[in-house]
Amino acid sequence: MQPDTLRQVFDRTFDAIGKSRQAFKPQLTLQEVGTVSTVSTGIAKVAGLPNVGFEELLSFQGGVYGIAFNIDADEIGVVLLGDHVAVQAGSQVTRTGRVMDVAVGTGLLGRVIDPLGRPLDGLGRVISQQRLPIERPAPPIMNRAPVTVPLQTGIKVIDATIPIGRGQRELILGDRQTGKTAIALDTILNQHDQNVLCIYCAIGQRAASVAKTVAILRKKGALAYTVVVVTEGNDPSGLAYIAPYAATSIAEYFMEAGRDVLIVYDDLTQHARAYRELSLLLRRPPGREAFPGDIFYIHSRLLERATRLCDALGGGSLTALPVLETEAQNMSAYIPTNLISITDGQICLSPALFELGVLPAVDVGKSVSRVGGKAQLAAYRAVAADLKLAYAQFEELESFARFGARLDASTRQAITRGQRIRACLVQAEFSPVPVPTQITLLLALAAGLFDPIPLTLVKAAITDLQALAATLPDTLLAGLQSGELLSPEDKADIIDAVRPALDQFMPVSTSSPMAAH
Repeated sequence: MQPDTLRQVFDRTFDAIGKSRQAFKPQLTLQEVGTVSTVSTGIAKVAGLPNVGFEELLSFQGGVYGIAFNIDADEIGVVLLGDHVAVQAGSQVTRTGRVMDVAVGTGLLGRVIDPLGRPLDGLGRVISQQRLPIERPAPPIMNRAPVTVPLQTGIKVIDATIPIGRGQRELILGDRQTGKTAIALDTILNQHDQNVLCIYCAIGQRAASVAKTVAILRKKGALAYTVVVVTEGNDPSGLAYIAPYAATSIAEYFMEAGRDVLIVYDDLTQHARAYRELSLLLRRPPGREAFPGDIFYIHSRLLERATRLCDALGGGSLTALPVLETEAQNMSAYIPTNLISITDGQICLSPALFELGVLPAVDVGKSVSRVGGKAQLAAYRAVAADLKLAYAQFEELESFARFGARLDASTRQAITRGQRIRACLVQAEFSPVPVPTQITLLLALAAGLFDPIPLTLVKAAITDLQALAATLPDTLLAGLQSGELLSPEDKADIIDAVRPALDQFMPVSTSSPMAAH
């Protein structure tokens, strides 16, 4: 390049800088700055911010943020959203003038993030459409619609006996290592072709458990329609506290766009413990089990945001599956009773069934769905209406039969039928069953086709029946999928179609058509 050309470029740049300096008009902005008085694990005490608001976001030196929790006359109790080691006593604190918010949008699908929206999957910056406050009021009652559309979990025992509707809040509770997360993941995997978006919120989980969950979702192709919000066990308690609220705001963005959304909180026991830790550090008065007095409110205002919106607002829905860990099956403890009273039903898992290999280990007698029955497909209601009662009677008779009492023929028949029901409801992990296959299986069960089959052969018979169910005529499959009430002719056609597949497992004396009837 010639020297005179370089000179021309320099002159143009210099002129542009001069014009920019002349056009610049400095503006004075009023900024309120406080000082950190004390710091401890997860919290800080700040002085010198007289106009700060409750739950306002504060900025500390070192890039750490915090939420103003206690607004006292002399000082402010702040919950830190980062490592407290980065905050020093005497350092400055600045008001931001806004509450804590989170990035939302379709760019979050398939990503693993923390409650602050920072990526944890190494895939670069998260692209978002907008930001929403993590604390938002629940939709008013006039904006809600009845729960009438089922949310199919793909788990036979749940879809048949404890159905869940879109917009419902169904609690999953049980002791440690009884399969609570597996039920939630199975439900997410079953939404693959159901046009339902999923949010999985891991609260205070071990890093290995979170990595395993993400690997399963990625392997099964479910991560493409799922957002994973993660706080690990060694993260600050403040992050664990805001995690479910941030995840719910992400879900509400999709719900308000008219989409059906499923959100899993895994688990709210860790959330309650994180809030108790913060409250005790902030010197709030403790109550029962050292939890603060507003522990019910933090969960009720979270779960009340799950609903189904009316058609005028797009008809979107947000279905919540909160997970809760119990100790020694104590459902009457403080946090379990709170959440049972907030939610619309609960799925109880039994360690005894888990040890027997009855998986998923759902205790049908203690589980209930207060809404889903109205959203259950009509075909389900027709074939599963008496299933829960028959199964509950079987469990009572089974415990009674252990005493060695002599049983009459009807009691033996009830126990035989109950054993077949239990065997039919057993299901492998991460293998959701489609709706037509479930209804076909329940029809065969209700018709007594499994009763003559030896218990050791029931599992093989179920495998053959499920393979045969996928080959039924398209007209029958469409009718099962639509949820319309099955006609007697359709029921007879399905039973006749699957009977040959089960006859081969019957003893010789009962394998004839007359004996089968």
